[in-house]
Amino acid sequence: MNFPEAKCTKDIKSYLGLTGYFRKFIPHYSAIAEPLSDLLKKDSNFSFGLKERESFKELKQILSNEPVLCMYNPKSEIEIHTDSSIDGFGACLLQKSIVDNQLHPVYYMSHNTSDTECKYSSYELEVMAVIVALKKFRPYVLGIPFKIVTDCIAFKQTMSKKDISSKIARWALTLKEYDYVIEHRQGTRMRHVDALSRNAVCMIAQDSLTLQILKAQNSDENVVAIKDLLKIKNQHDDYIIKGDLLYKSIKGNDLLVVPEDMLISLIKSAHEKGHFSVKRKEDHLINEFYISKLKQKIKKCISNCIACILASKKQGKQEGELPLDTYHVDHLGPLECTNKNYKHILCVIDSFTKFVWLYPTKSTSSQEVISKLELQKSVFGNPRRIISDKGSAFNFKEFDDYCSSESIQPLSVTTGLPRANGQVERLNSTVIAVISKLSKDDPTKWFKFVPKLQRILNSTYQRSINLTPFELLFGVKMRDKTDLKIRELIEEEIRSNFQESRENLRKGAMQQILKVQESNRKT
Repeated sequence: MNFPEAKCTKDIKSYLGLTGYFRKFIPHYSAIAEPLSDLLKKDSNFSFGLKERESFKELKQILSNEPVLCMYNPKSEIEIHTDSSIDGFGACLLQKSIVDNQLHPVYYMSHNTSDTECKYSSYELEVMAVIVALKKFRPYVLGIPFKIVTDCIAFKQTMSKKDISSKIARWALTLKEYDYVIEHRQGTRMRHVDALSRNAVCMIAQDSLTLQILKAQNSDENVVAIKDLLKIKNQHDDYIIKGDLLYKSIKGNDLLVVPEDMLISLIKSAHEKGHFSVKRKEDHLINEFYISKLKQKIKKCISNCIACILASKKQGKQEGELPLDTYHVDHLGPLECTNKNYKHILCVIDSFTKFVWLYPTKSTSSQEVISKLELQKSVFGNPRRIISDKGSAFNFKEFDDYCSSESIQPLSVTTGLPRANGQVERLNSTVIAVISKLSKDDPTKWFKFVPKLQRILNSTYQRSINLTPFELLFGVKMRDKTDLKIRELIEEEIRSNFQESRENLRKGAMQQILKVQESNRKT
């Protein structure tokens, strides 16, 4: 932590101005600060000893951790408090906490004035403090309404004037990027940022991280080698050493070099403060740290973030996000008429789990479809939607009325485009092939094999879900006396369908190649 130790009574006043501003969040503040407060008493000799040093360090530690410091939340109200002095600029980003609805610091900032800047007028320094703060806090406030609080009473009036100096005009142009309002407060209420502007401090909110990076740098062979080289040559590839830390100067900014061992933890920690996009997080880190291939590394971190994966929604239609959410239905047949007058099979498949229900039916009427869906409902409840072709059963008012009464959304696929209802179409081809083979000795008895076929389909491994449908729906394996003959027929049919699909793809590719070759010959 880089806030300098007090060397005189004035330094103590400044430091207690900073810590005292947040005293309401610090239990027993008076007791902790007592050794420092005693130095301000009349006739007290200034002696910064062990007691005072411990008090100083404890307050510094408290200010840079919870409950004083809070995590950034893009939905919370934001204020930026700024101040300046001939020595530097100070600012603090504060937000209303969702816990106590009080303004807490999120980020402290301090910046020394350059040789040119220290010659500015007091008013110019106050405006410059705002500009420096906005550059530092840009990733947190861009596109979000916020309040700037300053003790410069003329700031607001000057920004609205037409006749201003070219320097102020440039700064005013920078301010146009932001959605802000300005509030003036007396200097006595701005002691927290006054302390930051008068002391060379480096991002108190991140000091513990800085110490970790220093430790990691001293353990990294490459960083140690560069540091050793700089001690001899004093200059090497724009690297510099400040306070034992290695920085790299890029376009006038000194960026802290992050060793390889700390890259993942740093990016992950920064990402978890708000789970922002790659661009926003890159804008945040690129102004403070030197990390090679930063964008690529942030992308990898975000793609592996469980919270982001769970919160993100895929674009387009969401199909079957949950078990029993979406059914694909179709009629199969007509088949050989049985002694029970069954001629068709109503196939129902759950989009998510691939669980299958097969119902022998006497017709393809809406009434029979509804009666089977009622059977489904008695055990599994209603789906959110049903996808079907434009067959007569599903295109009838009776079916629409039933869906409406049960709060089911009926969806129809395009006529002549069976792949639009591909899940049930693939199921149909398997069912027909297996049923035909099983009932070849007596085709009129095909319905007897339907329950067993359904059971084996639901307990057969599916490549698309990496499980059996039964396991995915119920969470346990089906207890079943395996009928090897039926299982072999199903697996044979799956292989056959896969080979047929592959051949069709290859034929399509060959036709496209020939078409392009013919076109090339003509040109």
